[in-house]
Amino acid sequence: MNRVTFDDALELYNRDLFELGEIADGIRKEKHGKKTYFNINRHINPTNICADVCKFCAYAANRKNPNPYTMTHDEIMQTVKEVDARGAKEVHIVSAHNPDTGLNWYLDIFKRIKAEYPHIHVKALTAAEVDFLARHYGKTYDEILDLMVENGVDSMPGGGAEIFDEKVRDYICKGKVTSDQWIEIHQKWHERGKKSNVTMLFGHVENRENRIDHMMRIRDLQDKTGGFNCFIPLVYQTENNYLKVEDQITANEILKTMAISRIVLDNVPNLKAYWVTSTVNLALVAQEFGANDLDGNIEKESINSAAGAKSANGVNLEDFVALIKNSGFNPVERDSVYNEIKEW
Repeated sequence: MNRVTFDDALELYNRDLFELGEIADGIRKEKHGKKTYFNINRHINPTNICADVCKFCAYAANRKNPNPYTMTHDEIMQTVKEVDARGAKEVHIVSAHNPDTGLNWYLDIFKRIKAEYPHIHVKALTAAEVDFLARHYGKTYDEILDLMVENGVDSMPGGGAEIFDEKVRDYICKGKVTSDQWIEIHQKWHERGKKSNVTMLFGHVENRENRIDHMMRIRDLQDKTGGFNCFIPLVYQTENNYLKVEDQITANEILKTMAISRIVLDNVPNLKAYWVTSTVNLALVAQEFGANDLDGNIEKESINSAAGAKSANGVNLEDFVALIKNSGFNPVERDSVYNEIKEW
């Protein structure tokens, strides 16, 4: 089959939604059958004090969120202890770009988690955080990435990618990691034999061309490294931020984008419908539009919920499994790098 070009991908948006769904579902079935992956995980967001001001962000402490906080290491470890007792296999640690905590504040907590809970996968530090730490402490990306590996980080999340188009990026998150830098950091991470995810924030001021461009750049890097586990389209949340996007993106447009990403990203094995930003119901529908992963029960989430997502307290595990089953798919618990643990 010929590879989808940029123009082909853009034209797909003009197709009927259900026709697109059928194509994407065929690809999903070929790759994964009726399996829907999830993991038992906990998001930990240790600080919301940030040196950057991204217009789409409602999490960082600012005029719209005047409640700054920084967790102590003991508080973080208490959370890890609790979720370990409940069977969590992963802690997902991302936060703001805090200029006051110090590089060792990050590295020491990763090291401590690994020392006390070696069986827990540490997914931590977005490329935006890596770039911030490198700039703030006068280090190269290679030095920061090596320190992450040495101190127990197992994989990198896909955050900070937003939209790769620099004009849009300049408007929504000026001063943050550039698209080329984001790609460079993940390429270097992959070259260390490590895996990562990749996100795309859509439904704000970007257009369809920007989304397709984003997907194409991901596909190009994946051709080089093969290091991406999963593509995660994130639906922009409209509340408590400075973008002032009044009309939320439609479910039709979300599902079309999901299906097109499954068609375009032929070399990225997994497509995640991140229920935190799309709602649980739409994520379940997305299983029929190419998505084969729903992330996890999460337990607690602070970043997207600050902007209006209904994700602050996660989803009960038994309910999560039942929802997947009731939608006609087979729930499969996975680890952070997609090894299958258990069919539920």
